[in-house]
Amino acid sequence: MPPNETLIGQRVTQSDVARVAGVHNTTVSLSLRNCPSIPEATRKRIRALADAMGYYPDPALQALIAYRKGRPSNRQKATLAYLTNWSSRWGWRALPTHERSYLGAQRKAAELGYQLEHFWLGEPGMNQRRMSQMLYHRGINGVLVAAHGETSDELSEIDWSKLSAVKIGCFPPAPALHRVIEDHTGMVRLATRRIQAAGFERIGLVLGQGWDDFVDQAWSAGYLIEQSKFPASMRIPILRLARVQREWRPGQSEQKSLCELAAFGRWYQDCRPEVIVGSSLAVLGKIGQLGLAVPRDVAYVDLCLDGVDSGVAGVRQNGEIAGEVATAMLVGQIQQNLRGAPAVATSTMVDGTWIDGPSMPTVLASGRGGEALAACEHLAESALRSSQPVWV
Repeated sequence: MPPNETLIGQRVTQSDVARVAGVHNTTVSLSLRNCPSIPEATRKRIRALADAMGYYPDPALQALIAYRKGRPSNRQKATLAYLTNWSSRWGWRALPTHERSYLGAQRKAAELGYQLEHFWLGEPGMNQRRMSQMLYHRGINGVLVAAHGETSDELSEIDWSKLSAVKIGCFPPAPALHRVIEDHTGMVRLATRRIQAAGFERIGLVLGQGWDDFVDQAWSAGYLIEQSKFPASMRIPILRLARVQREWRPGQSEQKSLCELAAFGRWYQDCRPEVIVGSSLAVLGKIGQLGLAVPRDVAYVDLCLDGVDSGVAGVRQNGEIAGEVATAMLVGQIQQNLRGAPAVATSTMVDGTWIDGPSMPTVLASGRGGEALAACEHLAESALRSSQPVWV
């Protein structure tokens, strides 16, 4: 049968492709799954022939295969590596979104028949080449590159040709892998639109410089995009706090904290925002230190909400979804025998979820509601009393 001939009313099967190609049906099956045991030239020829004949997988058969692969067995589960390069082995877990990414990845791996194991590049005596060898000798061929600091080295000494890999987040910048990342730009834009829908007009952003750098300036980009739509008289410059990760606490650098608070006060006096958008609940504490009550004097919206019951309006980052999506992508690569960095890397964005809260009430024609005021004026004071460390 010529390659361009089709069977009217019939679906082209792998057997049809094998007959035209002059090979066994198993060779066609392995070639279409990109199995490295088949020479690359043969794989390319058979894939081109299958495309020309109009072959496509039978979705019902694919579902049956997936079901059979997902059935429990007595065999030991294959392992996926969760690779981090933070300042300490588990330090990244202090950031709620990273913790949720790990738990989401762990849950999805188990659902797909794998187990997830954490590997830290900062282990004493560890380096990239040794990590690469360790993964190879343990038979681990799937890696989630996650929770790397912005100062982490590029992973150029790992032999990616033997690995399927997906990155969660922005760092490290190399190699260029398919990645899953939370849509920080979209989160700021979502918050801005919700604030406008509530009736506020003057919106100001207080942003920890380290947070913005860590997401490749995605936070500030979203804010500037939305501000560009406002009249010039309504645009408020970003207040950028120092590039530190932890908010000041007694016993630390009081001078730096006082300088930041003074800058915060000048910015507020000069710009007079109706709503302050913050990249951390630490901003809420600074508002209280200025003697302002939320929402009586200024409303507040947070971009990094951890839960839904904090009493604060804002955006929750869906780190667990990022972990689940990245794991599903990785398992798909493994099943298709896709190894190494792709010719063109892609990014999958995970949206944030808006959470209503009394820290940003709706502006009514007669002014802000008294109930919302009474419910929220305690928030700044509570944040200052909190003994837990907070992030900026």
